[in-house]
Amino acid sequence: MSSLILRTATRFVFPLLLLFSVFLLVRGHNEPGGGFAGGLVASAAFSLVVIAYGTDVARKSLRARPVSLIGAGLLVAAGSGLWALLRGEPFLTGQWTTIERFPGGPADLGTPLLFDIGVLLTVLGVVLNIVFSFAEEE
Repeated sequence: MSSLILRTATRFVFPLLLLFSVFLLVRGHNEPGGGFAGGLVASAAFSLVVIAYGTDVARKSLRARPVSLIGAGLLVAAGSGLWALLRGEPFLTGQWTTIERFPGGPADLGTPLLFDIGVLLTVLGVVLNIVFSFAEEE
């Protein structure tokens, strides 16, 4: 029982929220943001779809089960820590590489970004699991 205005606004706001989530994820290493904040914003985007269109549409647009996202996120986060163990350093020690041919100059990429991606996936899965459960009870 949502309005036409909410459905129309959701079509425009949903991709913007997902884009802002990616912005927070990438910005999060040196500035406020990161995987947790990005995951909450992405969860808000899918929650808006639940309110506007229902749980079935939100599940189809997610294209993965929330429990699968939780598992994948935990694997990615743990895998980012194992990378350091393979190099003989303590677990979760940041490993960095420089990409020279990056538009706008060289860029440093590291395992903290992988860890944040894992956190984002885990937060997204947990929050959407809760939201979908509550929405299906009604």
